[in-house]
Amino acid sequence: MTVSQPPVPQLPDPTVVAEALTTLMQNAAAAVRTTMVQAATPQALPYDPTTLTRAMIDFNTAVMTRPAALFEAQAKNWNDWTALWRTMGERAMGQEAAPVAAPVKGDRRFSDPAWSDEPVYDYLKQAYLLAARQLQDFVAAAPVDDATRAQVDFASRQMMNALAPTNFPHTNPQVARRTIESGGLNLMTGLSNLLEDVGKGQGLVSRRAPNDFELGVNVAATPGAVVFKNDLMELIQYAPTTDKVYRRPLLFVPPLVNKYYLFDLTPKASYLKWLVDQGHTVFVISWANPDESHADTGMDAYVKDGVVAALDAVELATGEADVDLVSYCLGGTLSAMTLAYLAATDRADRVASATLIATLVDFGDMGEWSVFTSEDDLKAFDRYLDEKGYVEAHDLTKLFSAVRANDLIWSSVVNHYLLGDEARASDLLWWFDDGSRIPARMLKEYGRQILRGNQLKDGGVAIDGVTLDLKAIETPVMIVALKDDHVSAWKNTYAGRAFFGGPTRFLLGGSGHNAGMINPPAANKHGYWTNDDAPADAEAWLAGAEQKPGSWWPEWQGWLDAAAADDKVKARKVGSGKLKAGAAAPGDYVRVRH
Repeated sequence: MTVSQPPVPQLPDPTVVAEALTTLMQNAAAAVRTTMVQAATPQALPYDPTTLTRAMIDFNTAVMTRPAALFEAQAKNWNDWTALWRTMGERAMGQEAAPVAAPVKGDRRFSDPAWSDEPVYDYLKQAYLLAARQLQDFVAAAPVDDATRAQVDFASRQMMNALAPTNFPHTNPQVARRTIESGGLNLMTGLSNLLEDVGKGQGLVSRRAPNDFELGVNVAATPGAVVFKNDLMELIQYAPTTDKVYRRPLLFVPPLVNKYYLFDLTPKASYLKWLVDQGHTVFVISWANPDESHADTGMDAYVKDGVVAALDAVELATGEADVDLVSYCLGGTLSAMTLAYLAATDRADRVASATLIATLVDFGDMGEWSVFTSEDDLKAFDRYLDEKGYVEAHDLTKLFSAVRANDLIWSSVVNHYLLGDEARASDLLWWFDDGSRIPARMLKEYGRQILRGNQLKDGGVAIDGVTLDLKAIETPVMIVALKDDHVSAWKNTYAGRAFFGGPTRFLLGGSGHNAGMINPPAANKHGYWTNDDAPADAEAWLAGAEQKPGSWWPEWQGWLDAAAADDKVKARKVGSGKLKAGAAAPGDYVRVRH
């Protein structure tokens, strides 16, 4: 057994302490001012705070009226705790003992060696993980309906995430060492950081990192220009890097939730630059960051004045009537709606192929996202939207952060509030912090028709009076899912291929929703799976799939190559067609912050 040496206490520099104390006082004053203003001007909440309370009451009532399940869980739990105490006793006597509870793959909270090397910290870790596992198992087996189970599971995981020993200074070995070494300066700095975040009034843990990025310089820096613009979007065309390009231009449709440059991060990670380097004439939609004037902008507008208008602009810019359409997440759902709209209006030939990445068209099983789509929550959300005319970017950030609380909330709490550290610079997290609003009407229609009503797959959605039928889409479709995706679960994404009327192919990439998408071949990470068969069951598809190393991007490019053959033309200069080059990429809309 290894026991680490205690850190050597240090007295902090008085000048540094004075500066930190001054900053703390300033941030405390700002926090008080913000709290008083918010208390005096209450605003509608974007959710119903009683939903989870009612679910907990229903859950407890169901458990108490059927006590057999509770007794069974208690008996099993007693056995688990007995095993933990026995192994801790064996360790105390110098014996090797296998852990009773261990962190799951990807849980980085307990990476410090002291969590395994020091018996006290090892016990804290295992006791916490065991209690969390038992609670999760109990909720999963409880005699309640699926909606109540999902809500209680979400609430219990939020509670257990918050109570992790890593989140408290006296039970986190790394924080304890830092506190001794710095003479407590880290806690003073952390408190100042906390008060600064309270003063911002957004309810978020600000990510503190060097500001090493600038739009158009080292992120969103692929050369190009805006060639079309309306009230809803700017269309950017990128400059070619090859002598010849595919005849068919490529239009990329990003989601509305965040700005498009997730796909144009630093040059080495830029998906759009990689597409240009493969010989595509690439266009991307950069959505407007809405304000009150967009409040009545709904799904009709995003299809007609968004994707369809972009298709028309691409034709004017290149002279080509058909395109390869590529899209991601909510942008993919919007693209599927557009494909059905084009099919219903006899314009299906405008799109030669469609790629839907991390995209759902069947929302019948939303997993933990169903927690936010109850009728009461949607009514509360409607009131919030009516008051503002849009959803704030930071409220959307809070929603996504809650679903991945350990990575997006509690890791920052430890780094910025307990350790008093800055994070390393990250283009991906810098982009994540640069959120975008969504208009009220769009969210109301999408929430009730698509998310809660699940009407898209059944022909229950109409655009401009035209009913959308996904089965009428005969365009070849490539569906790309990501194995650890917490937003668009890959099995649900796989099931979506059954709703299209034309040929489909499915490809499964490794990693999660964002990291799995931004996977340049040079990084040689994550891997992917392919299988030409199309069984109804997703697990059957995976069982018969071939796992391959590296990025899925070249595999997908091969699918496009097979359709395009040698159909290439001379490279197109930006602005050489009927649309002239305007503002240099990344344009103006992406720079709008509210």
